[in-house]
Amino acid sequence: MPGSLIQRIPVWAIAALVAEAPLAAGGPMRLTGSIVGTVADSTGVTQMGAIVSLFNKYDRLVQRITTNDKGSFGFDTLLPDSYTIRVSLVNFVPAVKQNIAVQPGVRSFLAINLSTVLSSIQLMYSAPGLTSLMSDDWKWVLRSTVATRPVLRILPGALPEERVTRSSQGVFSSTSGVVKLSAGESSGSSAYSNQADLGTAFALATSLYGANRVQVSGNFGYSPATGAPTAGFQTAYRREADSSAVNPEIRLTMRQLYLPGRVGAGVASGQGNVPLLRQISMTAGDKLQLTENLLFQYGAAIDSVQFIDRLNYLSPYARASYELGEAGTVELGFSSGMPPVDLVRDKGESGDMHQNLASLALFPRLTLRGGNVQVQRTENYEIGYHKVMGSRTVSAAVYREAIANAGLTMSGGSGFYPLSDLLPDLSSSSSVFNIGDLSRSGYNVAVSQNLGENLTLALSYGRGGVLRTEQRELRTNDPAELRSQITKKQQGSVTGRVSGVIPGAGTKFSGSYVWTDYRSLTPGHMYLTQRTFPEAGLNLALRQPLPQFGGLPGRLEVNAEVRNAMAQGYLPFTAAGGRKMSLIHTPRQMRGGLSFFF
Repeated sequence: MPGSLIQRIPVWAIAALVAEAPLAAGGPMRLTGSIVGTVADSTGVTQMGAIVSLFNKYDRLVQRITTNDKGSFGFDTLLPDSYTIRVSLVNFVPAVKQNIAVQPGVRSFLAINLSTVLSSIQLMYSAPGLTSLMSDDWKWVLRSTVATRPVLRILPGALPEERVTRSSQGVFSSTSGVVKLSAGESSGSSAYSNQADLGTAFALATSLYGANRVQVSGNFGYSPATGAPTAGFQTAYRREADSSAVNPEIRLTMRQLYLPGRVGAGVASGQGNVPLLRQISMTAGDKLQLTENLLFQYGAAIDSVQFIDRLNYLSPYARASYELGEAGTVELGFSSGMPPVDLVRDKGESGDMHQNLASLALFPRLTLRGGNVQVQRTENYEIGYHKVMGSRTVSAAVYREAIANAGLTMSGGSGFYPLSDLLPDLSSSSSVFNIGDLSRSGYNVAVSQNLGENLTLALSYGRGGVLRTEQRELRTNDPAELRSQITKKQQGSVTGRVSGVIPGAGTKFSGSYVWTDYRSLTPGHMYLTQRTFPEAGLNLALRQPLPQFGGLPGRLEVNAEVRNAMAQGYLPFTAAGGRKMSLIHTPRQMRGGLSFFF
């Protein structure tokens, strides 16, 4: 048998593919293609009643069907194009397969395995003129096999997938992109961000020769309040020679921000009042399936920041996930330095592009202390658990983190504290103040419930370290006095969240509120093992697709969001002479924008 072993294919998938093989050469030419498949669970039992949705390359629903009593489905007479399949069934994690190329006369077969944790889809093609899908050796193996002798592997020459897809694709294929225009109050005053008041962001992803995934993204912004322009560019590369394999991803990011010298930050650098903040970062991430139940994700980012001084640092991360079958999944996570976006990214609709744009907006949290530039770094250890029980998901996590050179936004501090201890905020009229080092621990327990396909409710309780002060009056302008008055205590909070889609209109909405004692300042914790990030106060987000017009080959969407709408969680102080100051971690922000997907 030619070639080397590359893939494990269940017997039911091979048998179904043989049954769906195309006609021999010499039959009538077909101008359309088809997508067929079979849905089964991890033990190979076919599943009846699974919902199979077909989307075109613009993420618009084309057709929705259910599997028959044999677990099979089929979409016939499809025009040549790129499609996406989504399969969902109660008690299983949905499975999604993107960029399925439909070609004239070619039948694409999907072998779908649903699981309670990690569902998978294997794609195979049968080309016109192929009289036999498998070699005679493989046919003999299938005829002679017995129940105690399963066929575990198949040879590369037995499936024409690589030959068909490579020969039919050009240099660029499966190209998609998004352009976003946004305006509103800057989010630069949050823990990590360089998103300006007025901004344009874009992302373009394409496949090179059907085996290399390349994505280029960028953002340009301008803050009318400070006159500060900002720009960033990112390039990501991932090998996709085998869609079922785990392949590393490498990203190169460059950012630059001009900071007005309103607090004299540029004087120390010898650049007058026009300092430039530059950063270059290279990130590499990969996965290892160590055993059938154990998945290990790891990576690191190397960053170089130039602002007054040059700072170089490494930010590693890792997470191990062990599947316990019906008992759920246990995860162990570690990160140091900048937040590991790769571990918390969402793989939903246009997930890669949205998350790459989000990571592009992340900027190191810089502070000044005694005239020296410092970088906020967080070392986090975490253990988590989650279990899917039909339409309900239960999760829990415990963490321990240490924050070095923690920076908080300070309103009203300019002119009161020395210039050597205040750094202008990246995009607002406030400043960043270094409160020193902080260590804390906490936990969170959450339950989410799907009410049909269009509504999800979630409720969580968490307890962790917060910042408080009993003395709200400052007698001197010595920064050490303020740092000494800030104390840490444990405090609980309850978070309610609702999200969903309005049927017919397609409006996507989400809202959350955190009930806690807002006389303290509550820094948020970015969980490595949970898909939640509690934000202080009331938070609302809305996304509304717009109808197509003028034959526009894509789709438009407007979005709006409000964070901490009631401005809760501010820590006020009264300085000498009755001057009012506040320390803020999550400021109130309102933003809106227009996105174009193609």
